Amino acid sequence: MASQLLHFEGERILLVFMGLTAGGKSTLAQQYAMQTGGIHINTDTERKKLAGLSPTQKRPDGVEQGIYSPELTATTYEHLLDLAEEAFARGEHLVLLDGSYSRHTYREAVRGRAEEMGARLLFIFCFCSEQETRKRLDFRSRDVSAVSDGRWEIYLYQKKSFEFPDKEKDCLFFDTTGDPATLTKKLASGILKELQAGTL
Repeated sequence: MASQLLHFEGERILLVFMGLTAGGKSTLAQQYAMQTGGIHINTDTERKKLAGLSPTQKRPDGVEQGIYSPELTATTYEHLLDLAEEAFARGEHLVLLDGSYSRHTYREAVRGRAEEMGARLLFIFCFCSEQETRKRLDFRSRDVSAVSDGRWEIYLYQKKSFEFPDKEKDCLFFDTTGDPATLTKKLASGILKELQAGTL
């Protein structure tokens, strides 16, 4: 799969895996990063680092409260872009950002910084059925190694408040239902198609 991106090795590519909680973005981003050698940067991990916490330390704060306040969220997204810029500066050519990116303003900030960094940008909106979401959240609640604090009530809140990227041309919609390995291959083909189209 890494060979598929060799044609673009001289370019900077920024992929943003986004969507509602338990939409499959982190699993897919991790798989794709492992198979391409890309740098995976996760909001949950970086947010907790900024708050002085370990990544797996549970923080079931209320919606937009505590470490999930709008202020820390904005700081976290800015920090991810700084980390992406640092990665590109040291010679990396593929960086994957992983977070909800639920507001148009967050995504516009990414677009602005991507242009400054000279990076080709693609958002990947990851989604699955509500039944699958509930199943994943139930599993996550029992996983002591889970980094995300996403819960059912967070999902329900996001369903109402998420500013979906319906009309954003630099966004690939991707159903994450199924085997991660198979999905990663399918995603790789989709990303390659977008890159070859030259619209990013």
